This record gives sequence, structure tokens and C-alpha cells, in this order.
Amino acid sequence: MKEVSKTGHFTIDLPSSDAATALSGPGNSFLKKFESLTGVSLTIRGLQLEMNGVISKLERASALVELTRPIWEQGLEVPEVDLKAALSSLNIGESSSHAELGKKILARSKEGRYLRPRTIRQKEYVESIENFDLTFAIGPAGTGKTFLATVCAARLLNEKKIEKIVLTRPAVEAGENLGFLPGDLQQKVDPYLRPLFDSLNSIFGTDKTNSLIDKGIIEVAPLAFMRGRTLDNSLVILDEAQNTTTSQMRMFLTRLGERSKMVVNGDITQIDLKNDQLNGLVEASKIFSNTEGIKFYCLAIYLLNHEPCRLVLVLKPFLNLLHKAYHLLFYKDLLRILLNQVS
Repeated sequence: MKEVSKTGHFTIDLPSSDAATALSGPGNSFLKKFESLTGVSLTIRGLQLEMNGVISKLERASALVELTRPIWEQGLEVPEVDLKAALSSLNIGESSSHAELGKKILARSKEGRYLRPRTIRQKEYVESIENFDLTFAIGPAGTGKTFLATVCAARLLNEKKIEKIVLTRPAVEAGENLGFLPGDLQQKVDPYLRPLFDSLNSIFGTDKTNSLIDKGIIEVAPLAFMRGRTLDNSLVILDEAQNTTTSQMRMFLTRLGERSKMVVNGDITQIDLKNDQLNGLVEASKIFSNTEGIKFYCLAIYLLNHEPCRLVLVLKPFLNLLHKAYHLLFYKDLLRILLNQVS
């Protein structure tokens, strides 16, 4: 890389034509996004990336290219959320930690894409699932709670560290009464469990998911079906945990058997319980947040046990704006009300 006076010119060698194509993006879309974020001009000539601009911006742009290298170097296009996650890490001085994300490949999707954490906090969340028997993750939709837990479960299953994946969620309607649902029991509960099937299908593909379900290796069931069971050699994921009552949460946590792990996910700004029902996830956050051997991860701006938890969101741009406009105004007052329920 070469530097000239107040403005400069940096050159980065690219390993292959596939990497050059991925770094460019369709119609140079990635380069244009990169330029808008850094204020540096980028051009690809053959197997070289040329950057021109103010020296301080060039150094920053070069660091951003290197942080996204694990993606484009494989010939894969860099999603905008990954680009912005890398930029956020650069802004808060955690570029060296972010660089480690590229080494944390969890699995391949059915399309062959590498599945890895996108932020430092997501990496820590994944590592807590690997290292702890019980992990809680609290945050809004789009922060990767359920998907990353499902990817970890698939990885542990492939490595034969577990024998079964169990995914469950409470059958609570989101502010609407669905009324009578036709069909057998599985068809009745399917609308509540569909998001879990979607996560499985994106990792395994529909055919393999159905095959694993038929063999009993993957089980997707309502939370009520967990009562009276002990789940051994499994990774158990409770989704939408904000809609559990205190008795349901206590019942679920006591299902943990030998050589098993549990992940509890929820968004405590999206509670659909009746007003007179105490919330199981809020109660658990007060009881277990400082308990050795149990990990709590907050993936948004929340008050957890009366302390602010400020972490990077990993959302598509529209979702990011939506969450800011729709939720942030009342997070503080809402959470104080919820925490007072169990105080």
C-alpha cells in the first residue's frame, strides 16, 4: 500500500477473480455502498482493488475491506448487514475482535453459504451456547437469537455431541383470536411453530428437515408438550419465551437432563400474555442473571435488572429503523413495569 501527500492511493491484491466479482457486487453495488460509508473512491482493475481519497479515510477503508475479507475472499457477496457490523466494530475500536468472526464458521446453509456470527456479541452468544448448559438471549426480531441457536444445534448434531434437537415455543396468539383451527393436532399447532420450521429449512433444506423430524432426531412441539419429560443428550431451544408464564418457565427449565443444553430466547417488548399473568422470562432474568454457569445475552437496548444493556443490533436497514421508531421510545418505562411485577 502506498501513501501520497494529503490524499493517497492504496492498492490491495485480490486472491481470485471470484473474490473480485464478490467484492464488486452486482453492478458494482458493494463498491458503491462501501464508498458511501467511507468517503473513499474504489475501483477494481483485474485482481487489484484501488482506493483513492484522504489518507485518514483510506486507512479506515482499508481496515474495513480487511474485516470483510473472510466473506468476499470465498467468492461470496458481502451483505449490507455484515458491512455495517464491521463498520460498527471499527467505530468502537473492536476491529481485532471482529476479525476473529471470520474464523468462527458454524455450518454451511443449504445454498452452500458459510454461516457465522456477524457481530462480536453474536460470537460471544454462540460461544456461551457451546460452553454453558443454559443460555438466555433477549432482543428484538432480526438479531439472530433463534437462527444462531438452531445453527449451533445443527453443528453439535453433526459433530455427534448431541443426539437430538428440540425446538419449542408457547402457543400464544399475537393479540388476535385465531378461533377454531381445523385438522389434526400437528396441523393445529403448526401456525405457532412455523418460524421454527423456517429456521430448520434454511439450514438443512426442507427434505432433510422432514427426514430428521420423521426419525425423531428433530422435534418441534408446543411448550405444553414438555411437561413431565426429561430431555437427555439434546439441545433444547425455547423461542418466544416472553410469552411464558412463571410456572411454564419453571417447568421448562426443569426438563434439562444429562448431557443437554438449553437456549431461551425472547423479546420482552412483544409480550402477548394477559395483563394479570406474571412473565416467566422477566422473572428468570432477575433470578439467574448473576448465577454462575448461566449466561444472559441482551441483543438490544434494554433495561435488564434495572441496568442498561447497550449492544450492537444486527438488522436489515428497514428493520433497524422500524425497531428504533417503534420500540425505543417506551423500552425504559415498559421494562420497569414488567420488572416490578416480580419484585
